[in-house]
This record gives sequence, C-alpha cells and structure tokens, in this order.
Amino acid sequence: MSKTFLHEWRIKLPRSTMQRSLLVFDALVIPLLLWVAFSLRLKTPYMIRGDEWILFLAAPLISIPVFIRLGLYRAVIRYLGQKALWTIVKSVTLTTLLWAVLAVIVTHYSGMPRSVLPIFWALNIVTIGSVRLMIRHVYLRPGEGTGRAIIWGAGSAGVQLAGALRYGRELVTVAFIDDDPRLQGQEIAGLRVFPPAAIAQLIDQYEVGDLLLAIPSADQKNRRRILRYLEPLPVHVRVVPAMNELIAGRVNIEDLREANVGDLLTREEVEPVSELLIHNVLDKSVMVTGAGGSIGSEICRQLIQLKPRRMVMLDHSEHALYNVHQSLPPSHGVEVVALLGSVQDGALMLSVLQEYGVHTVYHAAAYKHVPIVEDNPVAGIKNNVFGTLAAAEAALSAHIETFVLISTDKAVRPSNIMGASKRVAELLVQAIQDDARNQGSIKTRFETVRFGNVLESSGSVVPLFRQQIAMGGPVTVTHPEVTRFLMSIPEAAGLVIQAGALGEGGDTFVLDMGAPIKINNLAKSMIQLAGHTVKDSDNPDGAIEIKYVGLRPGEKLHEELFITGNATATRHPKILRSEETSVKWTWLRPKLESLRNAVDQLDKEKIDATLRTLIETHGDGSARPYTAEIVPLRDNLP
Repeated sequence: MSKTFLHEWRIKLPRSTMQRSLLVFDALVIPLLLWVAFSLRLKTPYMIRGDEWILFLAAPLISIPVFIRLGLYRAVIRYLGQKALWTIVKSVTLTTLLWAVLAVIVTHYSGMPRSVLPIFWALNIVTIGSVRLMIRHVYLRPGEGTGRAIIWGAGSAGVQLAGALRYGRELVTVAFIDDDPRLQGQEIAGLRVFPPAAIAQLIDQYEVGDLLLAIPSADQKNRRRILRYLEPLPVHVRVVPAMNELIAGRVNIEDLREANVGDLLTREEVEPVSELLIHNVLDKSVMVTGAGGSIGSEICRQLIQLKPRRMVMLDHSEHALYNVHQSLPPSHGVEVVALLGSVQDGALMLSVLQEYGVHTVYHAAAYKHVPIVEDNPVAGIKNNVFGTLAAAEAALSAHIETFVLISTDKAVRPSNIMGASKRVAELLVQAIQDDARNQGSIKTRFETVRFGNVLESSGSVVPLFRQQIAMGGPVTVTHPEVTRFLMSIPEAAGLVIQAGALGEGGDTFVLDMGAPIKINNLAKSMIQLAGHTVKDSDNPDGAIEIKYVGLRPGEKLHEELFITGNATATRHPKILRSEETSVKWTWLRPKLESLRNAVDQLDKEKIDATLRTLIETHGDGSARPYTAEIVPLRDNLP
C-alpha cells in the first residue's frame, strides 16, 4: 500500500464509515476472542459443545449495545487518548460481567473454567484498544507534518500541545524549550527539554520554522521578555492564549494565535475596579452608538457580561450590527436590542432613549479613518459633530444619567478634518454640560474619554501589516520616525466603561496609553515574529522590505493626548482627568449653526474658517495654544 494511497484514504474516509467498520469488527472478533480464551485456558483448541454456541453468539449481542451506550464509537480516532481508553476498559468490564451471568444461567456452573473470564476480559481490552491505536497510527502517521516546530514551555500546556501536534498533519515537534533548569536535559512526552540558549542551534539543526509559546500562566512581562528574545530568530512565533482565554483547560493547535504587537507592548494592564465597571451598568438600560465598530462592539461584549437590564445597540450598518450581535457572549437574561439608524437623526435618538428607558449612553459612533474623512469632510463633520450634537441633546431631553463621548488623540491640536471634528464634539458636550449646570437643570452627566490608536481595529496598521507580510511585502510605513500611542481593544473598552463612572459632569478623561510606539519598529517586530527577515541596506538578502510612503494629508508625525499638559490622577491608575478650559454654549451654538449652514451649502472656505475658529479660540475670544495646521479642504467636495 503506497504512501499516496494511505494519504488519500485517510483524508476521504468518512467518520461514519470508520464507526460502522469498527462496530462490524468488534461484532466479529468478540466471539473469536471468547474461543481463544477457552483454548488458552484448556491449552488445546476448544470444541463447542451442546448449547454453548448460545454463549458465543450472545457475547457480541451483549457487548455492542454496551459499547454504543458508553460512547465507544463516538471517540474520534485521531484524538484517541486516556479518556477513550478508559471507556474501553469500562465497556469491556461491564460486558464481561453480563456475559458471566448469562454463562452461569446456561451452563449451571458445569464445564466452564472460571479463569476464562479474566482471560476473555484481558483479550478484549488488548485487542479492541490495540486496533484503535493502530488505526490512529495509520490514519495520522506521525512525522508527516509540513514543518517542524519547537515548543517553549514543557509544562502541562506544552505537553498537551505536543500531544495534539503528534498526530496532526501541520507540524512535527522536535524539542521543548524551558527556563526551568530542573527540566532541562530531561525527556518529556518523548521530547528532550533544552535551555533557551540552545534555540538557535536547534533551529539550524532541524530546520525549524515555527516556535510555539505554550506558557499560558505566564504574566505579560515574562511573555514580553521571551518574545523579545525570539524576535531576531528566523522562526514563525505563535502563542497559546492566557489561561482565562482557553476553554476547559485543554490546549490544541486551534488555540494557537499569531504573536502580535500587543504581546510586545511595554505597558502592563491593570486589574479593573469592579465598582467602576458596574456603576453605570448593573441592572440598568445601556446604549452603545456605533455598536458595530471596533470599539463599540467590544464595549457591547463587555457590557453584556456586567449584567445590565437591557443593552441597546445602534448602528447605521446592517452588516456591522449583525456581526456584533452574533459575537456577543451568552446574555444571561439581558434584553438585547439591535437597532438600525443614524445618530444624526435626533428624533430617532430621543425616541429610542425614551422607549427603552436608557440610563447610560456610550457614544462610539464616528467616522475615524483620517484619509477617508479628508476625502469626505462633509460626511465626516455631519456624523462626528452634528451626530454627537443630536445624540447629546436627545440625552439631555430624555434625562438620561450618563453620556460618555469616546474621543481620540487626533482631537488634540488637530491637523486633519477627522481630528478637528472630534475636537468640536468634545467642546460641544462640555458646553452643553456647563449650560445645564448654569441653568440649574443638571440631570445628565456628560463625560469625554480620549485615547489613542487601538490594536486590531479596522483602521489599525496591524491588520494591514499582517496582510502585507502574508503577501510577501513590502510593508508600507508612512515615515521612519512616526510614532503612535497603542492599546488593545479590550483594555480600551474596559477603561472607557470605568471612566464613565468617575466623572461629575463635563470631565475629560485621558487613558494612560504608556509610551508611544515607533511604527517602524512595530513593522520590524511583526516581520520577524512571522519568521521572516527584514530586507534593508544592512541585509539586502532579507525576505520582506519596509517601504516608506510618506505622511498622508493631515497626518501627524507624533500624536498627543493632552491639550494643556495638566492632568490629575483618579481612582484608577490608568485613567487621568485632563484639566481643560471649556467654551460657553452661548458662544458655541451660533458657531455650530454657521458650520451646519456651510456644510449644507458645501462651502469649503466657510467650513474651513469656521472649524479653525472653533478649535483655535476660547469662547471668550482669547487665543487657544495651537501649533498644528489643519490641511486645507479638498476641492472635490461631494
């Protein structure tokens, strides 16, 4: 039988056919094993006498139903392990006992040696178990993987992963790496454990292409240290997620994910303050606008686990709304409402807030892609400025408790339309709050939460870089010195929820993003962690080139998080309160009306002038510290 034939047979043979084949085999072999048990005991080929044929016929009739009932035929051959083998032992033991009762009834203790029973029991276990192990060996012959891998971590997760890989087609494991000197030099699960210093030699000796990091219990600092150590090595690095991300504590090849820049961030995530998480959520009706976006969808996924009474998700994209609805964890009694609509529709917003008795709004709806908004300034301003205005006024009219505006670092001394529109949105929620306070009608707290880029969002460079690396490059970076603040989506969403509980009204909270990350270094790290080398002047034979394409219109070299630089600490170590001067609503409102008229008339000069007035001056006419220049509007206004 050729290797090619075996390969084709293993792939095409349906699981149901394998199950039926094993059932037929068991039905035929069990009577034969009974005859062998008699023959071994009597030391001569056994001759069936009288009614004894009933015992041989009954053996499979008793065994097969028991095997089916105990799930012996449900076990997947390729993953046959200790649980399946224990099922075989239990099944054979039970059927042997049942058969013994029948034998006593038929023979009345005459002519049947009692030692036949343990012999028959042992033969059944050895034969039935061995056949399944042999099929697994043929079905998934070890050593046929397309590549070779090293597992870092010889603990339980690493051993489980090695077991899952042993009979897979993708990778062949050649060694373990572990920091623990007590394990180094030992053999675990058939593999030698080496110290980290031996990695380079192992990669060269076995032509290893993949390194699998199987230390789910390690903290972020330790993981980052290991990944930094692995970065310059020519291996593709994949990671077993942390223990709280694994299901049922088992580790399989499907659990592995790509090592990403999030694993290399120098920041340490802080445990959430449970009181802040539930303050605006527990047993309340909450609403998320822009629920289908990267941040909005993650906020929804986290909110539903905090047990609100009702969660209303609003988005103008049916596809995005469907996707976030499908991605939600079990609701555990939370009423989930998915609504199609635009935040620009003030009547709709007021109706929704009133109908569903909303207490808290997380306003994530915004156009955030700088180049897209630069090319579509009218749509960007309508959504980011007047959508926020409509939502905020509806919140005020509906007397909701808390309105949280999600903003961006691009709103600080903005150099593009997107940043300018978000800065105006910040100003207007502050002004509405101050006006309500001055009138003595404070029922709604308006808060702003500002932060930088989030990893893996639709606008992040990380998915783009990953796609470019998969295609063989080049990886496009705007400028070799460009930096950005980076944070994971789950961390950002969790901090937004907590920040919303800290304010007293009109506050601007800034998330501590840690040190800014150099995008050029990020690109190099992603290339190296994918198992490639960077092609540059120092290494002309490298695999993937980094190409510098220049800053896009309106793009800054470095982003900022604070306007004045003055900030105070809050109860949460990663949330700061920015001390910023607000504008008066009496001054801002006519400016907004002027901007609305300019947008409606597609008057680019008036739009440009009004935006500059809004972000460059205080409401009292004094100059606002400002260094960046807004890029002139396009001539191709829609």
